[in-house]
Amino acid sequence: MTVEVKICGLSTPESVAAAIEAGADFVGFVFFPKSPRNVSIDQAALLAPLARGRARIVALVVDADDALLQQITSVVDPDFIQAHGSETPERVADIERFTGKPVIKAIKVRDAADVASAAAYSDVASLILYDAKAPETLGNALPGGNGHAFDWALLDGKKRPAFMLAGGLTPDNVADAIRDTGAPMVDVSSGVESAPGIKDIGLIRKFIEAAKSAR
Repeated sequence: MTVEVKICGLSTPESVAAAIEAGADFVGFVFFPKSPRNVSIDQAALLAPLARGRARIVALVVDADDALLQQITSVVDPDFIQAHGSETPERVADIERFTGKPVIKAIKVRDAADVASAAAYSDVASLILYDAKAPETLGNALPGGNGHAFDWALLDGKKRPAFMLAGGLTPDNVADAIRDTGAPMVDVSSGVESAPGIKDIGLIRKFIEAAKSAR
């Protein structure tokens, strides 16, 4: 079965087109002002139609309030909401009810306890995304897209529902990550950039090719 790929943090028509043409299954737009990948709702409203019907559209938010969620849902109409903050299981359930969209819950991983915490979301999130927890020594860390990986062995050999793997993935290591974890889906942002927030078309193509030829 071919691995599905999400290219996150897209912000230009060129990068969206490149992701779609290379075979991305998901495209992600970030709604978090502190991120170099942040897009406005108006920007996303122009970008989303380029992907609609060709890839699933994901709106990434960080502890978003209902007002922001309502704007995103009504203007952008994503296929998924990605909750990438400290949202509780109760809040994830509320988001799905409020928006009518399935929720991807990001779990930030440093140790086995972090992986185990995903169980609390199993009944409320449609999909779990395991991302790397930023190192404590990293200044100005973002909720995601920091370019760090976690120990993939923490996922090895454990039966779990379908999940998405993120955190420090690049065209050079994504095949190993898939083989080591059995991930059926992978997510990349900073690993296909030439600078923070600037997607590299060549790296997008290489990443998707490497992921889809893995196993």
